Amino acid sequence: MRVIAGRFGGRELVSPRGRGTRPTSDRVREALFSILGDVSGARVLDLFAGSGALAIEALSRGAAEATLVESGAAAAQAISRNLRALGAVARVDRRPALRFLEAARRDARQYDLVFLDPPYSHAGALGPRLAPALAPVLASGARVVAESDRRQPLALDLELLDERLYGDTLIRIHAARQPNRDLPGNL
Repeated sequence: MRVIAGRFGGRELVSPRGRGTRPTSDRVREALFSILGDVSGARVLDLFAGSGALAIEALSRGAAEATLVESGAAAAQAISRNLRALGAVARVDRRPALRFLEAARRDARQYDLVFLDPPYSHAGALGPRLAPALAPVLASGARVVAESDRRQPLALDLELLDERLYGDTLIRIHAARQPNRDLPGNL
């Protein structure tokens, strides 16, 4: 596994041993970033970060900052190792994703680009809890990239911008819902 493009392009990344982490393949990451286009200056949140490859790719391509959330010890160690090897600076948080989102909401943190790549076996059940927890931390114009197995999609109640299938991997790109300006209280 390697960084595809940008300042870290071609550099190797490690992933945690075992079957607990399923890194996004180089091919899928390359296609995804081609679809996303310019991520310069973006504040990135990578939930269920695994090896950190998605956030690291964004940093390599000019994202301003990244927060990588991973509750697994081996995966968090792999992320830290990858960041050190590249000389990249990012925040690594060892909380479960939903607990992190609760804290981020309380702290009024906002993100422009969010990656969601939960364990495929949990994706179907997570969608209904993730979308409402995500909404308060999405900046205006934010995009949310959800990766899941096509047979157990991660369904989010967010506007769908694009959907692609790479073998059994389903990638959905969502947009943050904008407040309805016609409602009282949103003037």
